[in-house]
Amino acid sequence: MFDALKVKKDCVEWIRSFFEQNGPGCNAIVGISGGKDSSVAAALCVEAIGKERVIGVLMPCGEQHDIDMAYKLVNHLGIRHYVINIKDAVDGLKGSVPAELELSVQSNVNLPPRIRMSALYLVSQSCNGRVVNTCNLSEDWVGYSTRYGDAAGDFSPLCKLTVQEVKELGRLAGLPADLVDKTPIDGLCGKTDEENLGFTYAELDRYIRTGEIEDIAKKERIDDLHRKNLFKLQLMPAFDPEI
Repeated sequence: MFDALKVKKDCVEWIRSFFEQNGPGCNAIVGISGGKDSSVAAALCVEAIGKERVIGVLMPCGEQHDIDMAYKLVNHLGIRHYVINIKDAVDGLKGSVPAELELSVQSNVNLPPRIRMSALYLVSQSCNGRVVNTCNLSEDWVGYSTRYGDAAGDFSPLCKLTVQEVKELGRLAGLPADLVDKTPIDGLCGKTDEENLGFTYAELDRYIRTGEIEDIAKKERIDDLHRKNLFKLQLMPAFDPEI
């Protein structure tokens, strides 16, 4: 049984403690997409350290069809925010690539989130900040994140919580329902998360928490993704010389 009220209280205290130990007076810097994860993370930070110390960063890449949801979140929480359009940075980096180097599909897909993380640290180091990692357990479990992109950050309040659990915290935090229940989409390839993954988050969350899943093919896919992407959650391998 998931005690959302207790988990929310404990998470808020954990965030407050993080800042007391790792930057008293620092600000929380949150990349705001308008989805549930950034919305819930921002709301928890507001409760933990106050809205005057939470800064949202909206980072469209050219035109973003659902950017109104990001504005809705920062206005709902009443937090300071900045808009940084990353399109020129993305296009500039791609344009500097030698003609003989053909960029892969994945390199194109993962470039924007890596540029966004650079933008977040740009703001963070200019605003006495600490960058919030907004990944959740479900995404991390199957590697649905970009290494050194959205998978980076200074502290991670949601990484041990499944999608369904994050949604429950969002409801408790009083977030608008359309932010909590917004269809998850990475905004990179035109498909929803679940279309890309081949299973629903509800199926994945149940499997993570109980080990139960009826569809064997989906179980095998989840297990395979989990095994292949574990490296994203581990420290970089480092040679240790015997000296």
